[in-house]
Amino acid sequence: MGDDSEWMKLPIDQKCEHKLWKARLNGYEEALKLFQKIDDEKSPEWSKYLGLIKKFVTDSNAVAQLKGLEAALAYVENAHVAGKTTGEVASGVVNKVFNQPKARAKELGVDICLMYIEIEKGEAVQEELLKGLDNKNPKIIVACIETLRKALSEFGSKIISLKPIIKVLPKLFESREKAVRDEAKLLAVEIYRWIRDALRPPLQNINSVQLKELEEEWVKVSSAAPKQTRFLRSQQELKAKFEQQQAAGGDGDEGDDDEEEAVPQVDAYELLEAVEILSKLPKDFYEKIEAKKWQERKEALEAVEVLVKNPKLESGDYADLVKVLKKVVGKDTNVMLVALAAKCLAGLASGLRKKFGQYAGHVVPTILEKFKEKKPQVVQALQEAIDAIFLTTTLQNISEDVLAVMDNKNPTIKQQTSLFIARSFRHCTPSTLPKSLLKPFCAALLKHINDSAPEVRDAGFEALGTALKVAGEKAVNPFLADVDKLKLDRIKECAEKVELVYGKKTGAAEKKEGKPVAGKAPALSGSAGDKEIKDAAAKPGPQKKAPVVKPGGPPKKSKPAAAAGTGGAGAKGKKGPETKEIFESELSIEVCEEKAAAVLPASCIQQLDSGNWKERLASMEEFQKAVELMERSEMPCQALVRMLAKKPGWKETNFQVMQMKLHIVALIAQKGNFSKTSAQVVLDGLVDKVGDVKCGSNAKEAMTAIAEACQLPWTAEQVVAMAFSQKNPKNQSETLNWLSNAIKEFGFSGLNVKAFISNVKTALAATNPAVRTSAITLLGVMYLYVGPPLRMFFEDEKPALLSQIDAEFEKMQGQTAPAPTRGISRHSGGSGDDGEEEEQEDVGNDVVDLLPRTDIGDKITAELVAKIGDKNWKIRKEGLDEVTSIINDAKFIQPNIGELPAALKSRLNDSNKILVQQTLSILQQLATAMGPNIKQHVKNLGIPVITVLGDSKNNVRAAALATVNAWAEQTGMKEWLEGEDLSEELKKENPFLRQELLGWLADKLPTLRSVPSDLLLCVPHLYSCLEDRNGDVRKKAQDALPFFMMHLGFEKMAKATGKLKPTSKDQVLAMLEKAKANMPAKPAPPAKASSRVGGGAAPAKFQPASALAEDSGSNTMESKPDPKKAKVGGASSKTKGVQGKKVLNKPTLKEDDDKSGPIFIIVPNGKEQRMKDEKGLKVLKWNFTTPRDEYIEQLKTQMSSCVAKWLQDEMFHADFQHHNKALAVMIEHLENEKDGVISCLDLILKWLTLRFFDTNTSVLMKTLEYLKLLFNMLSQEEYHLTENEASSFIPYLIIKVGEPKDVIRKDVRAILNRMCLIYPASKMFTFIMEGTKSKNSKQRAECLEELGCLVESYGMNVCQPTPGKALKEMATHIGDRDNTVRNAALNTIVTVYNVHGDQVFKLIGNLSEKDMSMLEERIKRSAKRPSAAPVRQAEEKPQRIQNISANASMLRKGPAEDMSSKLKIMYRTYRIQNRNMGSHSETAHTVPREFQLDLDEIENDNGTVKCEMPALVQHKLDDIFEPVLIPEPKIRAVSPHFDDMHSNTASTINFVISQVASGDINTSIQALAQIDEVFRQEDKAEAMSGHIDQFLIATFMQLRLIYNTHMADEKLDKDEIVKLYSCIIGSMISLFQIESLAREASTGVLKDLMHGLITLMLDSRVEDLEEGEQVIRSVNLLVVKVLEKSDQTNILSALLVLLQDSLLATASSPKFSELVMKCLWRMVRLLPETINSINLDRILLDIHIFMKVFPKEKLKQCKSEFPIRTLKTLLHTLCKLKGPKILDHLTMIENKNESELEAHLCRVMKHSMDQTGSKADKDTEKGASRIEEKASKAKVNDILAEIFKKIGSKENTKEGLAELYEYKKKYSDADIEPFLKNSSQFFQSYVERGLRLIETEREGKGRIASSTGISPQMEGTCVPVSTHTVPSSIGNTNGEEVGPSVYLERLKILRQRCGLDNAKQEDRAPLTSLLSKPAVPTVASSTDMLHSKLSQLRESREQYQHLDLDSNQTHSSGIGTTTASPSSAAANIDDLKKRLERIKSSRK
Repeated sequence: MGDDSEWMKLPIDQKCEHKLWKARLNGYEEALKLFQKIDDEKSPEWSKYLGLIKKFVTDSNAVAQLKGLEAALAYVENAHVAGKTTGEVASGVVNKVFNQPKARAKELGVDICLMYIEIEKGEAVQEELLKGLDNKNPKIIVACIETLRKALSEFGSKIISLKPIIKVLPKLFESREKAVRDEAKLLAVEIYRWIRDALRPPLQNINSVQLKELEEEWVKVSSAAPKQTRFLRSQQELKAKFEQQQAAGGDGDEGDDDEEEAVPQVDAYELLEAVEILSKLPKDFYEKIEAKKWQERKEALEAVEVLVKNPKLESGDYADLVKVLKKVVGKDTNVMLVALAAKCLAGLASGLRKKFGQYAGHVVPTILEKFKEKKPQVVQALQEAIDAIFLTTTLQNISEDVLAVMDNKNPTIKQQTSLFIARSFRHCTPSTLPKSLLKPFCAALLKHINDSAPEVRDAGFEALGTALKVAGEKAVNPFLADVDKLKLDRIKECAEKVELVYGKKTGAAEKKEGKPVAGKAPALSGSAGDKEIKDAAAKPGPQKKAPVVKPGGPPKKSKPAAAAGTGGAGAKGKKGPETKEIFESELSIEVCEEKAAAVLPASCIQQLDSGNWKERLASMEEFQKAVELMERSEMPCQALVRMLAKKPGWKETNFQVMQMKLHIVALIAQKGNFSKTSAQVVLDGLVDKVGDVKCGSNAKEAMTAIAEACQLPWTAEQVVAMAFSQKNPKNQSETLNWLSNAIKEFGFSGLNVKAFISNVKTALAATNPAVRTSAITLLGVMYLYVGPPLRMFFEDEKPALLSQIDAEFEKMQGQTAPAPTRGISRHSGGSGDDGEEEEQEDVGNDVVDLLPRTDIGDKITAELVAKIGDKNWKIRKEGLDEVTSIINDAKFIQPNIGELPAALKSRLNDSNKILVQQTLSILQQLATAMGPNIKQHVKNLGIPVITVLGDSKNNVRAAALATVNAWAEQTGMKEWLEGEDLSEELKKENPFLRQELLGWLADKLPTLRSVPSDLLLCVPHLYSCLEDRNGDVRKKAQDALPFFMMHLGFEKMAKATGKLKPTSKDQVLAMLEKAKANMPAKPAPPAKASSRVGGGAAPAKFQPASALAEDSGSNTMESKPDPKKAKVGGASSKTKGVQGKKVLNKPTLKEDDDKSGPIFIIVPNGKEQRMKDEKGLKVLKWNFTTPRDEYIEQLKTQMSSCVAKWLQDEMFHADFQHHNKALAVMIEHLENEKDGVISCLDLILKWLTLRFFDTNTSVLMKTLEYLKLLFNMLSQEEYHLTENEASSFIPYLIIKVGEPKDVIRKDVRAILNRMCLIYPASKMFTFIMEGTKSKNSKQRAECLEELGCLVESYGMNVCQPTPGKALKEMATHIGDRDNTVRNAALNTIVTVYNVHGDQVFKLIGNLSEKDMSMLEERIKRSAKRPSAAPVRQAEEKPQRIQNISANASMLRKGPAEDMSSKLKIMYRTYRIQNRNMGSHSETAHTVPREFQLDLDEIENDNGTVKCEMPALVQHKLDDIFEPVLIPEPKIRAVSPHFDDMHSNTASTINFVISQVASGDINTSIQALAQIDEVFRQEDKAEAMSGHIDQFLIATFMQLRLIYNTHMADEKLDKDEIVKLYSCIIGSMISLFQIESLAREASTGVLKDLMHGLITLMLDSRVEDLEEGEQVIRSVNLLVVKVLEKSDQTNILSALLVLLQDSLLATASSPKFSELVMKCLWRMVRLLPETINSINLDRILLDIHIFMKVFPKEKLKQCKSEFPIRTLKTLLHTLCKLKGPKILDHLTMIENKNESELEAHLCRVMKHSMDQTGSKADKDTEKGASRIEEKASKAKVNDILAEIFKKIGSKENTKEGLAELYEYKKKYSDADIEPFLKNSSQFFQSYVERGLRLIETEREGKGRIASSTGISPQMEGTCVPVSTHTVPSSIGNTNGEEVGPSVYLERLKILRQRCGLDNAKQEDRAPLTSLLSKPAVPTVASSTDMLHSKLSQLRESREQYQHLDLDSNQTHSSGIGTTTASPSSAAANIDDLKKRLERIKSSRK
């Protein structure tokens, strides 16, 4: 075993690599334990094992290997870095584990593989497993298959990609090994579970027997959709969701039910390998297909048919093949061949899918026209072909062709087209079937349902029924307005029968509501054409609720959703019937007379045609009255207007009568149900009168009323036609004027632009100028609605006229169309409205559609095409020139351009670049000429233009980009992004192409509201661009990243990184994180000027974003939320929008408005990300001598995401005045945008550094002003600069300290001062030190001076790297050539000398003689002795504490804020004082007596010191209370009730208590005195009952106020504070002596009270007060009282909670927790007496909660062992006192398993049962009981060794002595000699003396010790004083000098006796804390000389903590009794009472 011991000592990782297998086995076991123990997955421990894990699994020893596998599994499961080992470990498992005979090894191997998959490493594992399938060893193959099967069944087909597995399946079925075949069969069944029939095609060719077996197995597979049962780490939250509701699909894309359908359909195609067929076509195919003999043609087609049977085809250029097939279908006379060619086309379409889309447009018309064939097999083949083709494109793209065929004369063609439309509709969703498409289709189909041929009618009904079912009635009804009821029912009946492709779940009811089928789109499959998938984006889930938001039909594609307008919603229900009412049948004149007679007075009818105008007028008046009184329902409008039109009718000559007549027409139109029939009766007359001077306005009024009744579009058309059919120019111009107004009032919806335009053209040609002017005005109004396209109609007008039109348009520019005010009510609500909104948006496009387009198809002749393709470039150019001129002549053309696209496409890669450019300009022209219809050419012409973006010539690329943009303007982006074309382009590794294309996408994507899902295909190529060799490509890719993410979401993008190499993946993920921070919100739906509420029906997905962007007009990057929500909003605008408040979208915002909102936008983690980038060198480090452009650009881009756009423009403007403006804005926003400022602080500071390089003084001054305010704000917020912020700002600020202008220098110095409050002075020191090396002498001098100030304020500790080095550096400047620098250097060193004394010379080292003499001279002159330094100490302390505590954490917000500003004032004042002090030789405060301690006397005193202390105390107290004379008026002002204590009502008490917490010290003292008096008088004390909590709250509020405010207030006399403290403590002691009242204090209040008191004890500033130690002693006493007298349950509970809080708070000092624990021990000691009064259940509940928060493991990690010991002692005591009954007290704990409480109690019970009786004395100190436990377990020697170790360690020395004492007492015969003899003489005597002391103390005072509540041994555990302390007790043995003088030795012994810890001399406590220790005040000044200031500064913080709960340092013989005897405790209280009495009497 000898060699065993060798390896046993090695660390674990080395054992794992040892050559002995036993060592390795042991190593693996240890590693396994270690891996299970480390709970931080990012622990550095993991990295040690990265390289070893492979060895774990491939160990050559089988036994060790098993353990290794277990350890490896634990590693993979827990380690953050495990993913890096995937490849090697998986390969090790496959090759070395799967072949093992042991089943356990294989199991573990499989588990490891699955665990790797779980940690997101599925691809790598799968790759290794697939490699394993090629292994020779069948065992390995079987295991690999099994692992794959398991992985698939657990993780599902989303995570395990099936394609590669299915590829190898057939090969596995051919294996010779039966085991392999069987396993393959099981795998095939598992795959079938996931993808169903999609598995059949790939397995077609396996052995038929096997196939049959498989089929049998497949039948048994349950039909339920399989569920993923094990989840990746990233899917953990899914796991929970899945358990709750299995309805949510994998990634939230699809519901489970869809998955059933979706997965197989998509997969079937996806799983197949694409086949390349073009090269396999017969060589003579193209000749044969043109052959005369049909047999040859048939052969050629059959060859193609065989090839296209392949289910998936490789993409390629199929244009020629499609062309010949199309020719056969269209022209071949042999119908059999037509069918065959159709079959080939169908095969091509289904094999190519989306990629066939570009050919669809050519083929569709041909196939549709071929439907004239009657033969069923031809028809069927054509149907199959066209259906297959439909799935490769969208309805939108082929709609033109289909609509063109609908008007064909041949009924079969009409029938088949309708049927095709019906089938196509079935594949649509409401979003792919928007109104813009429905409108033309419905119109055409309505003709079909009225067709003479029944089959055409039936087909039409079916198509309309399908449309109704898909788009819902709401969308379709408007188009069916004129259909009679029978037909409508028939359509509805068809709708019921329709089965949609994927919408089966939507019931008819839901359909009628017009609900889009939400969430379905993504489930589309190949069969349904992936075209739908792109609508997934446009159709988010929440749309199910669409109908709730009344306005707004289904979202339209690519246009903002039409929010249907203005209250018309309600009326829509009535739409059907009302629309019909607008027309009624004409009535004969007789019927009209009858009807009129029924409602009009007889006289009225008689006088209508009277010859006397007066009678006619009278008749009109009666007529008008009658009309006014008539009800709408009974008004026969048509009859009335016909009566008005009766002779003389509109030829009426009297204008008064005429005016009335016109007015009545208007009334009838307004009040009755006025139909178009009635309107036709009167309109002619109205138009005739419209130009009349007297009656014109009445005529217009009537026309407007009619327009409102019958809708403007119809009325306007009638009116304009009538006006222009007559010759009167006045009428014409007035009609046009009326129309202009009417359009403004009614809106532009539904107007027939085309009809108007022809009339307007007539008007423009009129000779009468008025008509022309009116026409131009009308055009202006139309321009508001239509926009620039309107001009196209008038381009051929005369230049003079055109310029007038342009001027009118110019006027309208920038105006928005007014909201319609009329046409909203009544019918118009019915039928105008729905259309209205749509028109509003589409109108621009509609107008373009109306342009008269020329068909140039016949001009594109074969000759022309041949020319374009000629070999000679000149001829090619001629061809292109011809095309240019054809297009120029035609201006606007129809989409039919014959063979031109193919010809132009081939020119795009012409070798002659000039021709390429010419072609590009033709294509640009083409886009403008063809308008939106160019869409259908995107695939065959647009994409090739993108290829040209890769050209090496810059100008060609620019032309191509211009062309692409021109096209995109016409087509929108959707067409471009659909399909794989774009991703194919991006795939090409051409740097030019990549950067141009990415730039273009980055430009376009942010403007889109939705994108097709195909965009995802570009992502992998985008990632490869991120790592492209070319820098520009990388930059463009990074720029595009956020926009891709904005549409695809972070999750999808991150998922796509899975296929990258690990190194790339990490980089890309980092970039994604960065992009996530900069991701813009999606653009809001464009705001409409119409009357609808902004955002009402925006498709739900985008609503949040739009809601945030108040100014949706402005750039999306800074969608600015309102300032109040800056935090939420800012974040959300980045993260796609937490729903902000809905903000009304304003139409367009003027420049000023968008300046509201925050200027700094908070980007979550933005700053951290920027720091990471700078660290990782992804961006330039901010380090320069002068800022170069790239720095400025970089800052600009970083700012763009978090600074308001307009502000950024100001900040980076070239002109300095703009910088001033920016600074002014920043100053203005500083206060109310603190968080924003802090989140962008690094950028702000960097920008300010750029301003330091400006030459303009005003900017510099403004910058400094801002900086001052900024740093003030930051210090109030207690913010601390990060290293990054400091290093990129401070050096540049320091440069400015050398400015020639005094003002600036002064400001910079002030700023440097302020900086110290938010950045550690020691770090500032380094920067300023750097500044002293500048060439600028002013800068050197100022920096040196600043260094002096730092040392003066913060002591030598600030000197970095060490005081020595720093001083040497400073001293070099004494010899500077510049006088000011020399002086500054000398002054600085003198300052240091004043703080540090002569040691300075040692630190400076050698100086030249000249320099040295200068320095000495200067020091003499300053004549300032080091002893003066301490003066500042007292003032400085709060300053420094503040700094330290603030640096430690930014915890204390709240009142502390104003503290810091006061500190700044203090800081300055004592700088000034210090400077002045230079002139005094001695200052008042210095202690006169130097070092006059009479040690002998003290030593002879022995133990009597304790007696004198109370006396001293008394003496002190008198001093305090003497001068308390508070001015009379103040008292009176407080309250008249004060003297009148007899009216002892609750309100008086409330009032007085409220005064206790007053901010005014005197008021508070008064109130406390009053209350104290009440407590003192037994008869009155009861009055306080019920007010105790209130009183205690007031008191600790006051304590907090003192702590936070008064103590820091320079102006306050510190005596006042001591007085206040005394009053507080006095009155509380009075309270806690009255037990009945003390018990009223509740837990929460006690907790806060104890917190306040302990904080007070630890407040080092109190110690510094003259009477501080007395205050602290009193607090000690009070705490003991509180512990004894309060309700024991409450106080115990409060302490437990307080302990838990203090341990949780990182900022709380260890001292605090320690004191809380000491209180707890005190409580534990009281338990035997109090146990019966305690509510144990509550206490155990508190302990349970404590243990839940702090399980044992966590407690053990605490720096100190006390928490766990405290807890154990408490539980132990409870168990001891209660016995087994304790377990009955766990009733209040709901779930006992949450903590280890119950288990612990059981353990203790068991233990105590075993050991009953071993504990003799319940009351012994804890140390003793601990020793006993140990004694029963360990050998005596060990115990003693441990005890001596403790005595020898400084911290535990007392504890050790106490334990030794206990031990000797218990085992009196024990021999401690051996332990003492090898220690020094001093140590031996120290031990003996210690034991003696303990003995006298214990025996003399019996158990009084317990009154302090502190176990003595804890005393020594204060924070160790300093790092290099050596316990002096064992000084000699350590070879340390004890010190030359006997004095020191004696002082040590004395200190030991007084219970002070024996630090080495120079590390003794500083002056302040010593004040509180020995009694005589003079000691303080003398010991002061013992300590160097250095140590004082270093330790002040720790020393402040030195006060302990018991002040045994002050009076006791060293072991914690607070008072010498019980009587003296009482005396102490009485004493305090007397003092309080005295205060009161002095008041009166």
